[in-house]
Amino acid sequence: MPSAVSSSRGSSAALRLGRFAVMGTVAVLILIAGVRASWGTAQYTMLTKGRERGAVAVESCGERVCTGPYTPVSPGSQPRAEVVLEDTAAVAEGRTYAVVMKPGGVEAVRSGPAGILYAWVPLGGALMLASVVVAGGLLRTRVAWVMGLSGVALVTAAFLVV
Repeated sequence: MPSAVSSSRGSSAALRLGRFAVMGTVAVLILIAGVRASWGTAQYTMLTKGRERGAVAVESCGERVCTGPYTPVSPGSQPRAEVVLEDTAAVAEGRTYAVVMKPGGVEAVRSGPAGILYAWVPLGGALMLASVVVAGGLLRTRVAWVMGLSGVALVTAAFLVV
């Protein structure tokens, strides 16, 4: 007949294992969401081979987008009278930005180091958020510090470069 002490140890181990499984899943899901949110833009800024590259001289900005003429740099790219660039804190009227055109449309994405870092900002936020889950739920403080500081470094670098 099992004693109350051994029964308590077994249930404690099961709860610990369950907490690790749930918190590990939550942390992984947060990181996957961060990568997925970043990759939507990062794929254009990082994988530029075969894509239309050029410059946009921003003439006007609305609530969510800025527009201006597109001047091509890459071979085969055609000039456009007006392309759309997402209006962010990193875009200002009267400035010219290096861009990559999204296929089949008039949408442009900033390229170069500023565009790459800005595209990965959602991953930086996900790293910071997941670090709290890793520290609190998985009790892995060193890993959490590395994740959190990596996220802060990414967001800070994007802020400084943009």
